[in-house]
Amino acid sequence: MSLKNKLNRMKKHIVREEDKVEQTVTMPADSGVTIPDYEKWKQHGVKAYYFDDDYCLIKEKRYPLGTKHGNYKFKDLIDAVVGWQTFCGEHPLSSKGLGHEDLFFFDTETTGLGGGAGNTIFLLGYAKVERDEVILRQHLLPQPGSEIPLYNSFLEKVDYTTLVTYNGKAFDWPQVKTRHTLIKEHVPMLPSFGHFDLFHGSRRLFKHRIDRVKLTNVEKEVLGFHRVDDVPGYLAPMIYFDFVERKDPEALLKVMEHNELDILSLITLYTHLSKQILGEEKDVSSEESYAVGKWLEYTGNDTLAKEQYKKVINASEKVNYEAVHALAYQYKKEKNFKKASELWSEIVDTAPYTIKKEALIELAKIYEHKNKEYQKALEMCDEAISLYSRYLTSERKEDSFLKDINHRKERVQRKLANTD
Repeated sequence: MSLKNKLNRMKKHIVREEDKVEQTVTMPADSGVTIPDYEKWKQHGVKAYYFDDDYCLIKEKRYPLGTKHGNYKFKDLIDAVVGWQTFCGEHPLSSKGLGHEDLFFFDTETTGLGGGAGNTIFLLGYAKVERDEVILRQHLLPQPGSEIPLYNSFLEKVDYTTLVTYNGKAFDWPQVKTRHTLIKEHVPMLPSFGHFDLFHGSRRLFKHRIDRVKLTNVEKEVLGFHRVDDVPGYLAPMIYFDFVERKDPEALLKVMEHNELDILSLITLYTHLSKQILGEEKDVSSEESYAVGKWLEYTGNDTLAKEQYKKVINASEKVNYEAVHALAYQYKKEKNFKKASELWSEIVDTAPYTIKKEALIELAKIYEHKNKEYQKALEMCDEAISLYSRYLTSERKEDSFLKDINHRKERVQRKLANTD
């Protein structure tokens, strides 16, 4: 097709800015397209978007910032973003330099869980804060083959700097890119953006209390939100295929409600995770507070991690062996071997097996290489070997740990003999 013909074909889709909103909600009388049960759709706030003799459906809902979803109000998101502005470090969830209006909370519903071109997105949902309210929009594919109006409606209004999803890096956005590739000549380009994936943060902080960190589980166990009469996500594809065949919107409207709750929970979850990392959340378990420290350490924020471990230790009624062990490693990184050895010595007698084993080795290293106290180093080696043998079963073979500790013991013995 020549450039001239392409321009002529696209001319009828060029609308003035003031006409754009009207077009997204109006089905032209002469279009020749009928929408089954359109009156029922409209009763639930769903309107038609007409494009290129085809259409999709759009639902918009608005929430005041004072609306509570779980343990937080939506306005608490603003406080969380403000809190990031003074964060002295790097973190994958940091919104430093951004405003709360830059966050774009996004979720999809698809015809399957697999990847590739055979999996179709039938619902694109997102929410963002605009002025004094949360605006949530959902773009629904009324039937296979109508993806051009679906993506055109989504991309003509989309305006975001940073995407916030739940496992969206691995699933939702790759699916969007795949489907967009198939129609990219007919719809606007996908913009570039940052991405906060809350699934990874939930797995880091909540895995000790939730076996499977599905969003619905996180809602119940962490966010204080309980769904009522919710359609399980795994039923969404079947409900959609039934809708395509029978055109009855009733069940599909329930899927849209499920998607709506997913998106609203992303706002609450980002608020909660941010407040935990920033130390602004008071009701945090010792395990989660420790997990925050490990996450800070993993992201290179050693100074912040060190302070977090101290906070965990001071706040815990019982000894938090993991936090003491981690803090000792931080002192070792700083070459403060005296403080590190003091901490390991405090827990070496009572710590669980794994931590005790590592503490003995670290003490042996300090006594041998830093303090030149070879007899104490030898004692640590012998105790580590004894500890290991108590946990050794007949099925287990000598492993690298035992080889390393025996090698260390022999070296220390030689050094000790040379000092006599």
